[in-house]
Amino acid sequence: MPIGVPKVPFILPGDDEASWIDLYNRLFQERLLFLGQEVNSEISNQLVGLMVYLSLEDKKKDLYMFINSPGGEVISGMAIFDTMQFVEAEVQTVCVGLAASMGSLLLVGGEITKRLAFPHARVMIHQPATSLYEGQAEDCMLEANELLKMRKTMTNIYAQRTGKPSWQIHKDMERDLFLSAEEAQAHGIIDTVADSL
Repeated sequence: MPIGVPKVPFILPGDDEASWIDLYNRLFQERLLFLGQEVNSEISNQLVGLMVYLSLEDKKKDLYMFINSPGGEVISGMAIFDTMQFVEAEVQTVCVGLAASMGSLLLVGGEITKRLAFPHARVMIHQPATSLYEGQAEDCMLEANELLKMRKTMTNIYAQRTGKPSWQIHKDMERDLFLSAEEAQAHGIIDTVADSL
């Protein structure tokens, strides 16, 4: 039997009694954001809105994005990435579980020196992909050209944010490259591996 989203007590300013709100809304108030699914336009719009709102609310307090994602839509992911760079509040990224594909690009997009992975987390990078395209040959070629542009953009982002040369990133992205937390740190995708207790 599903339990739904847990509720937690929260005292609103000026109230004497606590109100019950869902767990994620409470965590959002503490500037903790979660990407725990495949990246799509819905979660992208939610995270973009939260980052902008929380940054406007207090641009000096860091935002924390917890990532456990198999990746997803490139354009939706780039919207999140661009917003992370745009907002004045610094965005710390934390890999819990898996940051694969677009999830790893968002992980590397956190504030440099503030990118972290838990000890048993996994990171995977690869080239962007498309589903099999059914349509006119010319449309297929246009999509292939767009995919090549996105790959170049993503290669440049990884190279800039990891300090690795573009040719190395290009080579690493040829196939799925799975990394442990320590390997991701050595690769420059994260800065720190969280201490295990």
